[in-house]
Amino acid sequence: MDIVILAVVIAVVVLGALGGLIVGSRRKKQLPPPPPAAPDITAPPAEPHVGDEAETPREEPRRTIEEVDLPDGSAPVVVEEPPAEAPQIEIPEPTAGRLVRLRTRLSRSQNALGKGLLTLLSREHLDEDTWEEIEDTLLTADVGVQPTQELVERLRERVKVLGTRTPEELRTLLREELITLVGRDMDRAVKTEPEDRKPGIVMVVGVNGTGKTTTTGKLARVLVADGQSVVLGAADTFRAAAADQLQTWGERVGAHTVRGPEAGDPASVAFDAVKEGKEMGANVVLIDTAGRLHTKTGLMDELGKVKRVVEKHAPVDEVLLVLDATTGQNGLVQARVFSEVVDITGIVLTKLDGTAKGGIVVAVQRELGVPVKLIGLGEGADDLAPFEPEAFVDALIGE
Repeated sequence: MDIVILAVVIAVVVLGALGGLIVGSRRKKQLPPPPPAAPDITAPPAEPHVGDEAETPREEPRRTIEEVDLPDGSAPVVVEEPPAEAPQIEIPEPTAGRLVRLRTRLSRSQNALGKGLLTLLSREHLDEDTWEEIEDTLLTADVGVQPTQELVERLRERVKVLGTRTPEELRTLLREELITLVGRDMDRAVKTEPEDRKPGIVMVVGVNGTGKTTTTGKLARVLVADGQSVVLGAADTFRAAAADQLQTWGERVGAHTVRGPEAGDPASVAFDAVKEGKEMGANVVLIDTAGRLHTKTGLMDELGKVKRVVEKHAPVDEVLLVLDATTGQNGLVQARVFSEVVDITGIVLTKLDGTAKGGIVVAVQRELGVPVKLIGLGEGADDLAPFEPEAFVDALIGE
């Protein structure tokens, strides 16, 4: 009996111990993991307070508010801006003899036309093949068919009469015939000084890309160099920045520029330019028209309108057509169309230094019956020269 009771007690103790272990293990599983230990943070050094390291204040005299001068607020503070610097006025070099000084710019035309002809004429026997080569040289230089035939015929006759030909005789012969072909008796002065009034009125016309606006600016320099006062009319209102370009040219020589709104009426700008030229007592008004394409009938009609509106003030003294010498025979087509719209009185040949087609001078004069008055021989500001037949021919055939 005692053994049974002891066994029961032991069983109860064992069961109780097992139950406690089970409950404890369950509690351990349900408890969340302990939070990580907070890192040690070093406190930043304390910032010094005002006056911590300041020196002992010194006794200084102090002014009360009544003693301090304060602005009354009646006059605003004006900040003076530095005055804008006026553009420096340039003094162009004299135009007399300018073509002589620029003669080396015609080197390409010289090699193709002048030296080419001298080489052919210097042959011991001038047979038909040689004369055909002479004709080809002239035609390649854009002299034109009719002028070429005339020149070759005269050269044949004079060479036949001359007999023996020294290099100096040939050069003199060719010089005389080329000057005759270019035309020494044509009036090449730019009409800017009418006798009965001021100012003289000059219109500059031409297609896009010929350098028309630049030529207008360079022409202003030519006139200023000759002692004339100039007003520029920026009537090319269709091309962006054309008026700015012309005004820049004018400012360099002290010429006033009249301009209007972009895409405005060109005739109105031209009219105002002449009006202001009269009021200012200027010698010349230069009107830069739009670089219109000669194939656009409406634009060509607009060019005629500009001329008619300007003539409400006074007759136009000059209409200068700007042609690109490198375009060759295409320039003659342009010249023909422009001459039907306005009465062309003179030709300006630009970019003549960049082409071997020096004979275009002859061809365009024959086409229009008007003289070449100015030629462009470079991109410099003073590379526009009055045309002089003798100097031009001398540059073509060389020394």
